[in-house]
Amino acid sequence: MVSVSVQSEDFDINAEIEALRRENYDVGAIVTFTGTVRDIGGTLKSMTLEHYPGMTEAELERIAQEAEKKWPLVGSRVIHRYGALAPGDNIVLVITLSSHRQAAFEAAEFLMDFLKSKAPFWKKEETSEGANWVDARETDEAALKRWQD
Repeated sequence: MVSVSVQSEDFDINAEIEALRRENYDVGAIVTFTGTVRDIGGTLKSMTLEHYPGMTEAELERIAQEAEKKWPLVGSRVIHRYGALAPGDNIVLVITLSSHRQAAFEAAEFLMDFLKSKAPFWKKEETSEGANWVDARETDEAALKRWQD
């Protein structure tokens, strides 16, 4: 079961895990990843994430379905926020459930590597020095290559 949300409001990690567990009984492993807004150097005032409604959800759904084809997942949940966010705010939540831990860990890594470099979001950071649009980092692109056959 794949579940994807693109939303402006924050999420409750425990509530999201419990919602998935209620629907899935053959779970031996639950892996979660929560990404937050980081303030490298103490200069970030805010980060704004923009997206194209409809297209973004479809792409996240496609990525999550690909993970479910590659690993024996019992369920997965991806939440990605948009809008203005402050340092320390939650940005993304990935939850993978499987009968076995290795599949849950690998699927979560796969999802995050794709989200970091290929999800259709545009990120603008406002710092004490001004605002600028941010591209995917080379390290994110390199991490993605390990999953491409």
